[in-house]
Formats: sequence, C-alpha cells, structure tokens
Amino acid sequence: MEGRTAADMLDADQLGAEPGQRATLVQFSTAFCQPCRATRRVLTQVAGMVDGVAHIEIDAEAHLTLVRRLGISRTPTVLVLDAQGRVVRRATGTPRTADVVAALGQAM
Repeated sequence: MEGRTAADMLDADQLGAEPGQRATLVQFSTAFCQPCRATRRVLTQVAGMVDGVAHIEIDAEAHLTLVRRLGISRTPTVLVLDAQGRVVRRATGTPRTADVVAALGQAM
C-alpha cells in the first residue's frame, strides 16, 4: 500500500456512512469490477477482526466528484483513514490481508 502525502479528509457525509471509531477502510468499486468482490471480502474480514474499524464501499460511478477530488483512477482503490478521517494509506488492486492489517496498524 502506498503512502499519501496530501491531507485528504473524509467525513460521514462524504462517505455516506459512519466511519470507524479507530480507523476506516474505504473501498471504491464499480459494478462490473471482478477484483472488487475479492477486495470486499478481504476488507470485510479485517474490519470484523479489529474493533473500531469500519469498511465502507463507495460506488465510484455514482460519486464522480469525490473520485476526481481524491484522484481515484482505477477500481478497486482502497483508502485507509485514521480516526480523524485523514487518508493515511492508499492502494489499488486487491490487497492482501496482511497488508491491510499493517496499514491499519499505521492508522491507529
């Protein structure tokens, strides 16, 4: 997962759901994206294992303004947010469980 230097912030209004108390895994997907399904499974599993972590999936096609603002160019793209809603990590493609857990460790 790549680091992100910009001070991107996301809140519940932008996410369309309540973020996690400790961290949030934000997944940008599209309807016909095969890797998005595998990514959903990985992120749901990790969020279920770690207290205070939420997984929020966003339909990239329905949220083009947010996609453009964040520079999302492929799906799946995963953003890891800290408790304040700052993007602390970012990756494209299907992540490995160990990489997601490591990214969460950095965010919390």
